Amino acid sequence: MFKKYKLKKTPRRAGNAVPHERMRISFCTDLDKSVLVNNFEKRGWSQVSPDDDWNFYWASVQTCRNIFSVDSGYRMHDNQMINHFPNHYELSRKDLLVKNIKRYRKDLEREGNPLAERSEPTAAGAPRYVYLDFVPITFVLPADYNMFVEEYRKNPQSTWIMKPCGKSQGAGIFLINKLSKLKRWSREAKGPFHQQLSKESYVISKYIDNPLLIGGKKFDLRLYVLVTSFRPLKAYLFKQGFCRFCTVKYDTSVTELDNMYVHLTNVSVQKHGGEYNNLHGGKWSVQNLALYLEGTRGKEVTDRLFGSIAWLIVHSLRAVAPVMASDRHCFECYGYDIIIDNNLKPWLVEVNASPSLTSTTVTDRILKYKLIDNILSVVLPPDGVPDVRWNKIPSADALGNFDLLLDEELAAQEEQAQTAQPSTKGRGGGGNRWK
Repeated sequence: MFKKYKLKKTPRRAGNAVPHERMRISFCTDLDKSVLVNNFEKRGWSQVSPDDDWNFYWASVQTCRNIFSVDSGYRMHDNQMINHFPNHYELSRKDLLVKNIKRYRKDLEREGNPLAERSEPTAAGAPRYVYLDFVPITFVLPADYNMFVEEYRKNPQSTWIMKPCGKSQGAGIFLINKLSKLKRWSREAKGPFHQQLSKESYVISKYIDNPLLIGGKKFDLRLYVLVTSFRPLKAYLFKQGFCRFCTVKYDTSVTELDNMYVHLTNVSVQKHGGEYNNLHGGKWSVQNLALYLEGTRGKEVTDRLFGSIAWLIVHSLRAVAPVMASDRHCFECYGYDIIIDNNLKPWLVEVNASPSLTSTTVTDRILKYKLIDNILSVVLPPDGVPDVRWNKIPSADALGNFDLLLDEELAAQEEQAQTAQPSTKGRGGGGNRWK
C-alpha cells in the first residue's frame, strides 16, 4: 500500500567479546511492558539490571541521554544496542523538527535542487514549496513572535494551534483565533504563578481546519517508522499503522474552539470523553482507511496519497540526517502523526521518539507485539546477536511487516549495478526510489 543515569559497570570490550555460538543475550528495559519483555524472552534472552552487562537496552529517552552524556564516560562495546539515537530530539522536538525542515529546504534551494521549487506568489500569500510543503506554517514562540504576527495579519480569520515543544500526549495544547488570546496567554505565562511556563518554548502552527472527516469526525494517522542508520539513511515503514478518531463530531464554530474532544486525536485525551469506546479504542487500521478511500475517492487518488505520505517521511528524515549523531549501536522506532486534509494532502503534525506501547484494545496488543518482533528481526544480524560491525542490510524475509522506504547504501550499490547493467531491477522496487 505504501510506496514503498549513569551505568556503574564497565562493559566487556570488543576484544573480549564472547564468541557468538556461546553468547547468551541479556537485555534490560526501563519500560515494564509485556509486548517488550515477551518478545525478548521468546528469543531466549535473559533480563538483567542496567548496572549489569547487557547486550540490548530498550531505554527511555532520559536513560539514553545519560548513557551518551559526556559526564557518564560510558562506552558501548560491539555487542550492544540501544533503541534511541543520542540526539533523537532533532526529529521529535516540535521546534527542532521545524527548524531542521526549514534549513533542509534552504540548503536545497542554494544548491538549485528542483525539489526546492516554489510556486508563484498569490494574493493569498507568499510562494509555497511545490514538493516540500508538508508541515503547516509554524513559528517558535517567543522567539518568532513578530514573524507570527505578520503572518497572522495576512489572514486574521485563521485558527492557530499552540503546543509546548517538549510535551506529548496532548498536554498543554490549545487553539487560538484572535491575537488578543495569545497576548493574554503571554501575560499570564509571565506571572509569578507560571514561572515554569514562561521558560518553556511553544510552537504555534496554522491549524489544518479542513481535515478529512469520516463519519463527521476528525482523525489522524499514527505510523511507525524504523530508522537503523542516518548516515547512510536506512528507513522502514510498518504497514500496520492506524487512524485515531475524535469522539465528538468536528465543528469549526468558535464555541467549540476549546473542546479538545473535537480537535485533538490523542488517545490520552479522547479516552476521558463520554463517547469513548473501549472495544475499538477509537482506532481504525490503515488498511481500512485505504479501502474506504478507494471506494469513495478511487484507487489512483488513494495510491497518490500513500505515496505522498512516504515522500513526506523520507524528506523529514533527510532533513535531520546531517545533524543526527548516527551511532552504529543505535536504532529508533518513531511514531509519526499525520493529518490528511479534505484535498487528500498529508501534513506532518509531529514525530514521537517513544510512541506508546500501552495496549488499549486486543487489536492494539497484537499490533504492538508484532511491531516489536519485526523491529528486532530488522535491527539484529541474521544470527540474532547485536553486532555494530554488521552492515544493517536485512534479508527480505527479516522485514516482516516493514516496507523499505529508503536505504542509501543499497541505492548506491544499485546505481553502480545499473551503470554496468542498465536492466538491473531495484531490490523490492524501493531501494533507489528516493534518490
